Formats: sequence, C-alpha cells, structure tokens
Amino acid sequence: MASTLSSSILPPVESLSLAEQVAQMVVVRTSGHLFDHEIRYPAWEADQEQLRHYLQDLGVGGVILLGGSAAEVGVRSQTLQSLAAIPLLIAADIEEGVGQRFSGATWFPPPMALEAIAQQDWLRALDLAEQFGAVTAQEALAIGINWVLAPVVDVNNNPANPVINVRAFGQSPSQVSGLTSAFIRGAKRQSVLTAAKHFPGHGDTAVDSHLALPIIPHDRQRLEQIEFEPFRAAIAAGVDTVVTAHLQVPALDAQYPATLSHATLTETLRQDLGFDGLIVTDALIMGAITQTYGPYEAAVLAVEAGADVLLMPVDPEGAINAVCEAVAVGRISEERISASVERLWRAKQKATSLLGLPPESCHAWEHLPPPPVQLDLLAQPSFRSVAAAILHESATVQGQLDLSRPNSSNEVQGDNIIIVDDGLNCPFLGRTASAIALPQQYGYRLKLIDTQGCCRLPDPALLQPSLLQVFIRGNPFRGSASLTEVAAAWLQALLGADCLQGLVIYGSPYAFEQFRADLPEGVPYAFTYGQMPEAQTQILSALLGLTIQGLAARDEDFTD
Repeated sequence: MASTLSSSILPPVESLSLAEQVAQMVVVRTSGHLFDHEIRYPAWEADQEQLRHYLQDLGVGGVILLGGSAAEVGVRSQTLQSLAAIPLLIAADIEEGVGQRFSGATWFPPPMALEAIAQQDWLRALDLAEQFGAVTAQEALAIGINWVLAPVVDVNNNPANPVINVRAFGQSPSQVSGLTSAFIRGAKRQSVLTAAKHFPGHGDTAVDSHLALPIIPHDRQRLEQIEFEPFRAAIAAGVDTVVTAHLQVPALDAQYPATLSHATLTETLRQDLGFDGLIVTDALIMGAITQTYGPYEAAVLAVEAGADVLLMPVDPEGAINAVCEAVAVGRISEERISASVERLWRAKQKATSLLGLPPESCHAWEHLPPPPVQLDLLAQPSFRSVAAAILHESATVQGQLDLSRPNSSNEVQGDNIIIVDDGLNCPFLGRTASAIALPQQYGYRLKLIDTQGCCRLPDPALLQPSLLQVFIRGNPFRGSASLTEVAAAWLQALLGADCLQGLVIYGSPYAFEQFRADLPEGVPYAFTYGQMPEAQTQILSALLGLTIQGLAARDEDFTD
C-alpha cells in the first residue's frame, strides 16, 4: 500500500521495515517520575535503560505515563521525544483531568458528577462537559501529552460495577452520548487525540477485567440500544481512537473476548459503526487476557482482530517479534500492518500539528524539536473554577453540624472518623487535607480507619460523638465491597450508640444512597463526587456553615 502521507512530517510507511512498522503499533508504559528509584510499579513500568531500548533500538510508537508531578512529566515528555526517531504518541489515563494523575494540574471530579448536574440543567451540564474537555486537552499539551485516554463512554447501568462506576458520564445512553460528545468537542479545540472506551461497552459488568474476564450476556438488539449508542455519538463527534474492552460478548463472538475478536473490532466497530480511526487494545497485561492467552498469541490475535495499537503488551519486544512471525507465515498480511501504520500516521500528523507546521510541510521529520513545556498554562484560575463548579453543582448537603469552637485547644468535641480503602497510598489525605484539618479546628480527634489494616469496631461504650467521613468509589483490582461493609458497620455502631453527629460520603453516589437510607431524620449529611482537597473543602465548609469566597459563584467560561 502506498503511503498517503508522503508529504507529511512523517516518513513514508513503505520506508520502514516490517519490524519497524509493527513497533510503531506498540505503546509501552513508564513512570512520570524522572528517576528509576521512584518507579511505583516495576512489573509494568519500563526503567530508563528499557525505555531507551524500546525507543531507540525497537522504535516503539508510543508511551503511556502514570505518576509524578506535572512539571516532571513536562521534562519527561521532552526526553522521550528526543529519544525517538519518529514523533511519539504520549498518552495518559486522565479521565478526571491532568491533575488526577500528575500533581499540580487541575483535578476534576469523576465524570458521573455531570450526570447529577444534567438532571437539573441539561444545557449547563453540556457546557461544563465541553469546558472539562477543553481544559484537560490544554493542560495535557502543556506538558507534552498528546493523547488523552478519555472520555469513558460506557453506560454504567450496573451499580455493582467495580471497574467503571463513577468513571462513566452516567447511567443512560442518551446522557452519556450527549455529555461525552461535548467533552470531545472541547478537547478538539487543541491538537490532542481523544479516546472513547471501552468498546463494545463495559458498563453492565460486576467483574473487574483487570482480574478476570467479564461476560456480557445481552443480545445484539440490547447492545445496539444501550452499549453502542455512545460509541456512535463519539464517532460522529470525531473521536480519534476507540479503546477495546476485555469482555466476552457471545452475541458478537462466542469464542474470543472483544479485544481479540475480528467480529467485534472489524465487523462491528470498523464496518457496522463506520469507525476509521485507531482501534486500541486495553492494556494487554490485564488478567482478563493473561489468564487465558500467552503474551505473544494475545498480540497476534489482537492484530488479526483489527487492533491498530497494542497497549502495554507483557513483553513488548516479544510481541513485535510474534506479529512479524505471523506475517512471515502468512497468518497476517503485510497490507494489514501497513493499514494500521497509515492510521497511526494520520493520528501522529494531528498530534504533531501543535508544532505549528502545516501538513504539506517538507520540514525533515528527523529534526522536529519536542514541543515546549508550558507550566504557566497549568491550574489557571479559570481552569480550576470549571472543576470547582462541577463539584459544587453536583454536591448534596442536608442540614448543618451543630458545632461550637472549643474554649481551649485541649477541649475535645468528638471523633473525626475517616474510613478509606488504603491510607498509605492515598493522594488526597495529607496532613493538611480539609477532611482532617477542618474538623480538627473544631476539636475533633482524628481516627483513621484503613481497610487494608485493622478494621475492628471499638466497644460501643467507648464511642464518642462523631463525624463519620467515608471515601469510597469503585476500586479497580479490589472493588469496594470490603470498604462498604466496614463503613456500614461503623455507621450502625454510631447510630446504635446515638453518637453520629454527621455523615459525609466522598465518591460513590451508590454508597451514598445506601447509607442515607439508614439515617434518622435530623442527622446532617453531605455527598460529593470528588475526593480531592477541593472537594473536601467545599463539602465540609457547607456542612459546617462556613463561607468560602466565591464558592457558590458561577464559573467563568473557559476560553482558549
């Protein structure tokens, strides 16, 4: 196949060897931190030596980053681009804004917060969703990320879903379609790639695909009505990539999971839905794939199925070799590989357009400088006001705590019981976090309950008047069942001892509805979709009757 982008800033596809073409289809994961000793997940994240080998020797086409500060990632992205002969796609799972993964940037609440706003004011929710996408894209590009792995377009119609949950924009296909399309419109203001995930729809599952393979039993008609609708809308809105789901969907393919299914990726997504962008596997290191398929066969099956990008293969070099061997023996055609690289070239052409070069530029691709880091574009007041508005307008507050400031610093008013899944790896509960610091100002002693440690209930006779705060949402790899059980036990113990002064739930609207049903009339309560410090400050200030300058003000519209 002749390259259709021979005049672009990228080399002609046919000038690359087969191994180089296949390598361009591979995306590897590394840490956003600058130094190897800061890597948090060594089994998944390449160190400096491995990265240099992947980029310079193999020529892999992309990198996905996790962890570190936004400033570090800016330096990291420039270094990575300088190591690569062909401009890289640099991706991040930033479904809640850049600040979700990289400290210092704007951190948005989970997308489901927009559903709560939409139920009251649909046009307002659409406007905020578009601003959400615009801010995320601009901050991503400011630190060298040119591929935003968002939005999640799954319809979360199963409250027990441990892996999608509040990552979804809602529980109905029409709302998810409208809000995610608005997000994509906002992101398209910048030269950044977007991703609709996880095809054919991961919303109605109770199994975490990081650990095992979920099964979707629905027939084709149901899939068309519920699961497919947001993907059709995302495609119409111009989404650049679609990420697959590691699901078994017998109505589409009785043999292979969606990621490895030609019937699902090529016949359904490519042909029936008319998607011509990049089809990207979900991470191939996830249990839903690795428990059944070897790392090399999984890579070959994914390409046979129609995937253009192999995300996080267990062994990147081995996966490249396996696909090349499949071509050599006639299992995969050379035309199939070059078709994927052509799509990659179109995506990279868009992603590198931020350099200010027109598509017809004859500027040598080898000499392109990495895009500049623009830290001054991070966490601008107008950006943060969008996140604050979504938090404020989606929150629920009923009543106020009847508190008075203690007469002395030694006077104790009660206990501030905070229940969290994993206190050691909690990015939002530092010493100065409002969930800790604000109650402390009113004489509350901190009691942190970590479900990874001892969760034993105290003697009911020893319980004190208490503010109960629960940080709970769907947790990939662990779910939230144990956290829900612990929180419910503490709630019942405090109610039984008549010691509950107030309840705050951070994260899950499903847990909030469950716990609110048990509250006696008159007990103050509050709920916020966010768990970050801004969410804590907002919700506790409202529950304490405090005034924050500008808290309830409408946000200024974000403009480029």
